[in-house]
Amino acid sequence: MSARTAGLWLALLAASAVGTVLMEATGLSAGLLLGPMLAAILFSARGAGLSLPRPCFVGAQALIGCLIAGTLDISTFSRVVTQWPIFVGVTAATLGASSLLGYLLSRWRVLPGSTAIWGSMPGAASAMVVMADAFGADARLVAFMTYTRVVCVAAVASILAAALGAHRSGDWLVTMLAPAPLVPSLATLAVAAAGAFVGLRLRIPGGALLLPMAAGITLHALGVLRMTLPEPLLAVAYALVRWRIGLAFTRETLALAARALPRVLLATGALIGFSAMLSLLLAKLTGIDPVSAYLAVSPGGLDSVAIIATSVPVDQPFVMAMQALRFLAVLALGPSLARFAAVRFARAYSPPSSLGEGDRDA
Repeated sequence: MSARTAGLWLALLAASAVGTVLMEATGLSAGLLLGPMLAAILFSARGAGLSLPRPCFVGAQALIGCLIAGTLDISTFSRVVTQWPIFVGVTAATLGASSLLGYLLSRWRVLPGSTAIWGSMPGAASAMVVMADAFGADARLVAFMTYTRVVCVAAVASILAAALGAHRSGDWLVTMLAPAPLVPSLATLAVAAAGAFVGLRLRIPGGALLLPMAAGITLHALGVLRMTLPEPLLAVAYALVRWRIGLAFTRETLALAARALPRVLLATGALIGFSAMLSLLLAKLTGIDPVSAYLAVSPGGLDSVAIIATSVPVDQPFVMAMQALRFLAVLALGPSLARFAAVRFARAYSPPSSLGEGDRDA
């Protein structure tokens, strides 16, 4: 590594830290997600020429898979079983609305092919980007759609929490520096490493994320191992995934994103509005507080909502149970929906076949 490249990486690290601190200071609970990515986009647009090594990206995916697994335990699944009509109904409604918006964005050629479908999927933000990349969509534009939605969801959640008196709990920096148990942390790292290795060897799309997540969910739900990772390590994983996305942006990609932004914001606003109305109905049916209901149905994604939910006092088991069920539904249905949209898009906009010699003569 040259001195110039090392200096650029250090500058990117500093810019990411500053961006994260500024966003967290404003009360936006997604600073860890957005600060590094915005810094990487800025560096890429200015021609930094940095590229994240693949092993770093694979390791970050595995850690995020374990993070998602750590949000789920046996009580989460028990709650889904006991209140299954509500959970299934809300999941079907939000997934249907998201799929319809994604299909319309694809049909209206706001974004190419299946990119709009993946970008509209309300699963875990990091997982959706990884899965989209694995299934051939443009991960940069999927990230653009997904994180635009994350910003909007986080902003609405922060405003709603403040309006209802649900203040942020604790200092995020204190939480970041809190020590983690050594043995569970080492065991979780072992699960992440083993799952990522198997996922890559089996050539499963998104396997570096999905295999550690599946193993972690099983071990965590059975009470064998509580998925535990130090907060600074998770912050590094977030930064690596966001750097991988942001550094892949080009000026052409940014130009396309800028042209699509008004319609993406309109679609995001429609989806958040639908989710807000659904959350009011959910709060009335279940008796939970409005902030918990909003976070449970919000289209921000499992990992993003997990971070937001730790910063305000909400019913975290209910929120994570609803988000987890939808995430699993997206993992099961997302590839099929994306393929359907891609095939329909290709048929609708494929150029007409050229005429043969006989046709031209006629």
